[in-house]
Amino acid sequence: MTETGTPVPAGADEPPPRRLRYFHGQMLGARDFQREQDYHRGKARLRLRRLLGYGVVCGLLVEPVREHGCPPGGDARGPDDDRAAPDEAAAGRRGPRVRVTPGLAVDPDGNEITVRDAHVVDLRRALPPEERDADTVWVGVRYAERPVEPTRAVYGDACGDTDDCAYGWTEECHRIVVTGSEPPADERCDTCSAPGGPGVLWLARVEVPHGHEPPRADRIHMDVRRPFGRHVPTVITGVNWIHGHTYTVDEARALLGTQDQDAGLVVRFSGDVRTDSLRPGVVDLQVVEGGSGRNASTWFMGGAFTEPGDGCGEFTRWFRYRQTTRETLQDGDRVLITVRAAFLLDRCRRPVDGTHVGGRVPLIAGPRDPAGAGAADAGAPGGGADLPPSGVGPWTSGTGAGGDVFESWFFVKER
Repeated sequence: MTETGTPVPAGADEPPPRRLRYFHGQMLGARDFQREQDYHRGKARLRLRRLLGYGVVCGLLVEPVREHGCPPGGDARGPDDDRAAPDEAAAGRRGPRVRVTPGLAVDPDGNEITVRDAHVVDLRRALPPEERDADTVWVGVRYAERPVEPTRAVYGDACGDTDDCAYGWTEECHRIVVTGSEPPADERCDTCSAPGGPGVLWLARVEVPHGHEPPRADRIHMDVRRPFGRHVPTVITGVNWIHGHTYTVDEARALLGTQDQDAGLVVRFSGDVRTDSLRPGVVDLQVVEGGSGRNASTWFMGGAFTEPGDGCGEFTRWFRYRQTTRETLQDGDRVLITVRAAFLLDRCRRPVDGTHVGGRVPLIAGPRDPAGAGAADAGAPGGGADLPPSGVGPWTSGTGAGGDVFESWFFVKER
């Protein structure tokens, strides 16, 4: 705090940056050139960290590796990895393996992590010895440096002892990290702060099979990765109806909770949403009449939020909205579901990113199981058959802009 009580921005207590000032006849040493490098590198990291954020920019996908053939890139154990291989590895036996594809990322300190070649990781060998019995592991990457190209010095340093040879270059590299302990989530609302966040960018959570078979693709969950940006928006990750599907009248009534207080439309989020933002008007149910008679007439169906979450208090990760009136649906009707995501605030009071891109938000495992993680049938309109443009599924709402309106619908038939 300043003397006036004004909060001091994070990092304001750091010494002011200094840059080298040249003049004719100046005597420069290795320390001066090193500090000049540090000045420019520090400025670049500062801009990345505070203006743009951190996370995975592109690539760095985690894929299963089949035992026939050896992919390029070799094993992820580098020359600086001092962990000894276990006896089974020494005997030529391999554990379950995955491949980390090339890509680019920025860590929380603003360091660029460039992976130019694919890396094959033996999950058992890469784990610390005390964690090799873990059934679930997390795979990540972190920035690293190492000195290279030793060069003989022309003369020694008068101010200290030096070896005959010194490394002339620093290679910016990376390390693949595997752990059996769930990493803590970065729950900071504002990452525009001094360095000190998690040094590892986590790429996937892998359910490790027993034996030496590679993990199946559906056992590699890349939803733990953080996309590049200042913050990760809260998005809609699942609903309990199939977008664009046709339900019978009885199925629609059961889905809407017309006569069942424990039923209703369920929407699930990727993060915490403030329960005080679940207010009347945020969700609308509109019916467009079809079939014969008053075709294309519309009316609004009365509804209300039921108790969200497991007796939750300030935050929830899902809500249930059910019909509270007795209007009836008929053959040919269409039910329009509108969720005004701009009025739903997350833990950091940012709007939920609710654009229903392509109508592909997945189906929740069951009509009464909002915490389920199941997906719709692969051929269903709301299913996870196709991956998003990022190549990492399943689909969610959102375009990165935040807010907007989540729109969906389903049709009704007599039988």
